[in-house]
Amino acid sequence: MNRLAHHQGIHKFFMTLGLALYFSKPVIKHLVYLVDALTTKGFSGTLTDVRYWSFHPNHRTTLSHFFTKSPWNEEKRLEKLQEWILRQIERLAKRENQPLFVSIDDTICQKTKPSSRAARAIQGCDWHYSHKDHQSVWGHSLVWLMVHTFSQAFPFAFRLYDKTAGRSKIDLAIEMLSSLKGKRAQPVYVLMDSWYPSQALIEACLKQGFHVIAMLKTNRILYPKGIAIQAKKFARYIEPNDTRLVTVGKERYRVYRYEGAIHGLEDAVVLLAWKADEPMTPDHLHVVLSTDRELGDEEILRYYAQRWTIECFFRQAKDQLKLDGYRVRHIRAVKRYWAVVLFACVYSIAESQQDLSSGLELLRSRKGHSVVEFIDDAAKQDIPIDVIKKQLHVA
Repeated sequence: MNRLAHHQGIHKFFMTLGLALYFSKPVIKHLVYLVDALTTKGFSGTLTDVRYWSFHPNHRTTLSHFFTKSPWNEEKRLEKLQEWILRQIERLAKRENQPLFVSIDDTICQKTKPSSRAARAIQGCDWHYSHKDHQSVWGHSLVWLMVHTFSQAFPFAFRLYDKTAGRSKIDLAIEMLSSLKGKRAQPVYVLMDSWYPSQALIEACLKQGFHVIAMLKTNRILYPKGIAIQAKKFARYIEPNDTRLVTVGKERYRVYRYEGAIHGLEDAVVLLAWKADEPMTPDHLHVVLSTDRELGDEEILRYYAQRWTIECFFRQAKDQLKLDGYRVRHIRAVKRYWAVVLFACVYSIAESQQDLSSGLELLRSRKGHSVVEFIDDAAKQDIPIDVIKKQLHVA
């Protein structure tokens, strides 16, 4: 009996990436079923669900073995995917004459803290401070890197932050950025919130020829007229008539532009900004760094607003693709699960040529049609209804 038509679409995408050179047919077949299951509405993250939603012919234990012990190289697979993403995004940036953006941020995949009597806990979990929940939560902390233009965004790479390994989130971000080596026709701006712009990370970006646009903590030291002062203290001397009004999207800001040295950087632009309808007090102050001194105030704020892309990705990847829904326990299996989520996400975006939501909508609609065609095709071949039901797991 023929496989479902949308499985052929996923298989074709794997072939476009050149994966046939590196992976056996059984491995590619497993990956096709996994991407299918993850992009199906109702998927919850379990291996039972993979089997149920993708009509996988093998038992759940086969899938468990595939994640935990099967000798396939997920790093090689991600490498081929990254090459493809960069080709797409660079072509788009060039065609639209737009800059390339790289966003860095982290997210927590929250898990239930196992009791001391639990026989098998999920490996690699720890307590991590959640800014969203304003408290420490148990789970895995992942640092992600996205590449995007104004019109298209792809998740690109991730690293597990392991407190016991002695490597900081900054170290992981620098490592991921190094996979973007090479000359680019368009300027590249690395976007990050106030937890990331350390001297080491900024220097790593500049060394690769990338600019940085980042939110700074309000206690960052500036040097107006050579005098060291925290941004929030300096801001007290700024009057409304020292600022200019800048509109970004639907928001208006009062902006003061500082050019000069900041702690860890000899020459930069720092915008001290307040929403126009809020008082110019330290608790309403936003401090935005740009290492590109050529950019105007509007451009700096408009470019920084693109960082919202990675926040949206985290929410959608958890809600729609169950980035945090896994139940596998072995750390190797967990990392492979995330790699499959990244793959499913990129495939969805590539198929729709839009965003993740549109991509999933398209794939889910296709799957519905594909199942109907599959049943119709089987009926025409006089295949018994019990066999069809068994293959679609409704027997």
